[in-house]
Amino acid sequence: MSTLPSNDVPTGKQPPSVYTVMLLLAMLFMLIAVIAMFVELNRWGPDYYKTNTARPTVMLTTNSPFIG
Repeated sequence: MSTLPSNDVPTGKQPPSVYTVMLLLAMLFMLIAVIAMFVELNRWGPDYYKTNTARPTVMLTTNSPFIG
C-alpha cells in the first residue's frame, strides 16, 4: 500500500463525472416532462374524474337478430 509523499497535498473533492451529470440532467428533464403532462391533463381534461355528466345512449334496430 503506497502513501502520498509529504509534498503532495490531496486535491480534495473530485468534480462530478460525465455519468453523474447525465443522471442529473435526465432527472431534471423527467421532472419537467411530468409537470408538463400534469398541466396538459388539467388543460384538456378538467373533468376527467367527473363522469356523471356522461350520458350514454342506446340505439335499437328492428333488424337485430336479438330482438324476438
